[in-house]
Parts: sequence; structure tokens; C-alpha cells
Amino acid sequence: MKKLLSLTFLLFAMTLALMAQKPVKVDEASLYDRLGGEAGITKIVDDIVEAHMNNPAIQERFIPILDQPDHLAEIKKHTIEFFSAGSGGPPGYSGKDMITTHQGMNISPADYMCVIDDVLMVLDKHKIDEESKKDVLAILWSLKGMIIEK
Repeated sequence: MKKLLSLTFLLFAMTLALMAQKPVKVDEASLYDRLGGEAGITKIVDDIVEAHMNNPAIQERFIPILDQPDHLAEIKKHTIEFFSAGSGGPPGYSGKDMITTHQGMNISPADYMCVIDDVLMVLDKHKIDEESKKDVLAILWSLKGMIIEK
């Protein structure tokens, strides 16, 4: 299990490193900045959670959390930290690794695609540029194996 976790974190780190190696313009901001920094990412995460709650295909996983405000706040906090750290913002993700977090959830490939669709819809709502959406999609796609059917 430790080897699997090490391998998955290595793959995630390699994905982020490869993304960082693309030609960068001198004036190009980090993905973190392009998403609006902490304030922008917080609004995006709030809207993503709301989109999941309203998405008939996956809402049954999210609506019960409404009755657990402390748990919902923790999920949002960890998601904001994860988005921030993974997009070039400040480090400090305090949540569990992706495999542990999603263990026993049996998330199907279709469920995962619904989540990605919601994320992209919210990025459109926030008028995030195409390149930034592609960068977010690449990160989400790199996590797929750590989340689906665990």
C-alpha cells in the first residue's frame, strides 16, 4: 500500500512538473493566480459544491453533507487547500491523500465525469480562460486513478 501511495504521489508530482515545463511567457501568471488566488478559488469551490448538490447524477453523494455543516466546511477547506497547492499557490494541504479520502466511495467513471463536467461548468461561470481550464482538467485527469472505484 505504501508503494502504491508513493507511486501515485510521484505520478501526480510528475504531472504537475510536466505542466510547469511548458513554455512560459515572462508575464504569464501561475494557475493559482489565473484562478483568482485564494478568494477566487474559494468562490470556485463553493460553486462546485453547489453544482454537485444540484447535479441529479451525483447529488445523492453530496446532499446528506448539508446536514453536517462542520463536515461540509472541512471538505470545502481541504478542497480549497488542494486546489491552491496544486495550482502553484501556497502549500498547506491538510487533508488525507486522494486514495484514503475516497476509499469505500465506489466512485464510477461516470460519476467522475459528472464531477469534471461540474468543475468545467463552474470555471466557465467564473470566466476562467481556456488554457487555465485545460490545466485544471489535466490535474483532475491525473487524479482519476486515485479516486475511481476505490
